[in-house]
Amino acid sequence: MTAAETAVETIQREMTSFARRARASAGRMHPELSLVSYTLLGHLEERGGCRATDLAAHYALDKSTVSRQVAALERSGLIERRLDPEDHRVQVLHLTEAGEEILAQVTQSRRDAFRERLADWPEADLVRFAGYLERYNAGTSAGSAGD
Repeated sequence: MTAAETAVETIQREMTSFARRARASAGRMHPELSLVSYTLLGHLEERGGCRATDLAAHYALDKSTVSRQVAALERSGLIERRLDPEDHRVQVLHLTEAGEEILAQVTQSRRDAFRERLADWPEADLVRFAGYLERYNAGTSAGSAGD
């Protein structure tokens, strides 16, 4: 096996471990907010709301999967549907005040956890690691192998 092949194997293994850790820690951050729910709330906040079909397209998820997640977030009172002011046939999902509060709490908890885990890293390593992650994520689409 070449050094590049070994490196790819290591990257795959470590990214899988990272994803497992992220899913596990999501429950500790807020018991009722899964990693998927957190991600969807974050996207809604970033976009100022969007349609469920836009969420499905952005994350390359089946519409029924998004529909179940959206229904659970609505039941929890974290999101609400509003008519699109430009097209009243379309419903746009928005965070509720409770959704904004929980998202802010979980986001801060996640930031704190990352800062703690990376506290001993030199600044140059942090900058390099951030750049590598951006480069990696720019080259992959949601739902592809390894996501």
